[in-house]
Amino acid sequence: MAVHGKNQRLKYKRRRTGETDYRRRLKLLRGEMPRAVIRISNSRIVAQIVNYEKDGDKIVAQTNSSELRSHGWPKDASIKSVPSAYLTGFSLGKKALAAGIDEAVLDIGLAASTRGNRVFSALKGMIDAGLWLPHSEDVLPHEDRINGAHISDSLASSVESTRSKIEGASS
Repeated sequence: MAVHGKNQRLKYKRRRTGETDYRRRLKLLRGEMPRAVIRISNSRIVAQIVNYEKDGDKIVAQTNSSELRSHGWPKDASIKSVPSAYLTGFSLGKKALAAGIDEAVLDIGLAASTRGNRVFSALKGMIDAGLWLPHSEDVLPHEDRINGAHISDSLASSVESTRSKIEGASS
């Protein structure tokens, strides 16, 4: 973006590069609740509980989908799928409860808010773990997608066994 004249002011770099919507961020921060941040990259899903502080955001709890392998997630199964997003959200919910956080607000960043997508699958996992987040029931994916029935029949048992191992690890 070319800026001309002595009275012009540059926008923040993260705004110019399309990485942060500061208007949406300010709305989330005004609520004074911890944010449940879900980011989906090309290789994994990262989920964090973040508190705002003047010095900068502080991460209270964090997990990513690569950690699912240590809980028994199959090596040949994707760590970016809807079921793995659900399990990542479930793991984050358990970690947040252990850290004393019982409510948060969802921060999806610049991700598309399509019904039933991976971000809302992670939201469903956090809700099932016991975390309270304001949401509408119609954005959550169906149970057969969360269990991986659309991928393969054997994935449903893997989802359940991984979920029980996450639950056992957090107890």
